[in-house]
Amino acid sequence: MSKSLRLSEKWFRRGLWLVALVFASFLIGLGGTVVGDLPRVETPLQLDDFLDRPAAEALRAQVRAARQAEQDAQSALEQAQLQRGKARSESQAERETFNNWLAARSVTQRAEHDPEVLARTQALDVLKQAERQTQQAVEVQQQAALDARQSATAARQGLERLEAEGAKKLAAERRQVELRVFLYRLALTLPLLALAGWLFVKQRKGTWWPFVWGFIFFALFAFFVELVPYLPSYGGYVRYVVGIVLTALVGRYAILALNRYLERQKQAETLPDQQRRKELGYDVALARLAKGVCPGCERPVDLKDERIDFCPHCGIGLFDRCGTRKSAFARFCHACGTSSRQTAPEPATGA
Repeated sequence: MSKSLRLSEKWFRRGLWLVALVFASFLIGLGGTVVGDLPRVETPLQLDDFLDRPAAEALRAQVRAARQAEQDAQSALEQAQLQRGKARSESQAERETFNNWLAARSVTQRAEHDPEVLARTQALDVLKQAERQTQQAVEVQQQAALDARQSATAARQGLERLEAEGAKKLAAERRQVELRVFLYRLALTLPLLALAGWLFVKQRKGTWWPFVWGFIFFALFAFFVELVPYLPSYGGYVRYVVGIVLTALVGRYAILALNRYLERQKQAETLPDQQRRKELGYDVALARLAKGVCPGCERPVDLKDERIDFCPHCGIGLFDRCGTRKSAFARFCHACGTSSRQTAPEPATGA
């Protein structure tokens, strides 16, 4: 249709489309802010909200105490192992000294050395007893460390079981929160879509069409960007069902619109030629002629063939003559400039 518009009108229409886009951008920004704040309506969820608090705190305290006991036992074990190593070294050194002395005595066979043998044997027994005591101390600390580890493991397993049950409840509640937030989005978006649909059907060609189209763009953005990505999945069933429903609705509207259009065309083709041309908008007629189709039935016609003055499909007059062949929809003759003999149709309004 742009070829049939005045130059100034073309630029005005471009400016109005820019107004529509700017209007839509501000609406989208406002809608995005509102939708982004919707999750704040719900209270943030934490795992502790779904646990048996006293039992969880008792198990955590038990884990902390067992870990501390394990650390203390490990430190004591290291000290006991150090003392055991020292006792072993002393006992080993004394045993070697005693063995050397016994070897020397077996050579001399002096009886006066017998008391010293007893004394050295007793001293060696004392060192061996001290070594055994340090070994027992090491074993005690090893047992304490093992008990602490087992106690920590048992408490940790109990806490993990408790947290696993709480995590299931948390996940279920989060799904409920996501569903409620989606319903908030749906309650906000559906009225916008309904209003946009009504505006598209009733007002898209009205005086305020830039704002109408801006609102339609905003509603479509809110649906496809702010709502569709947050559809609950449930294994994909919800999205497929929603897609089927939307396709069915859009397809039904398209089929009904096509049938209404064909019915209107049939009724229009039964009207007298002059009345049909009056009901066609001037810009619409010129736009269809520029595309090489009949303004009445929109079927292709060879407009360059000077033998064709009427549409061979619907019979509407395409050209008449006032000394020269001219368009039947033109307001003035392009050759002589006289006014058309037919009453010119009023120009159509709209986008």
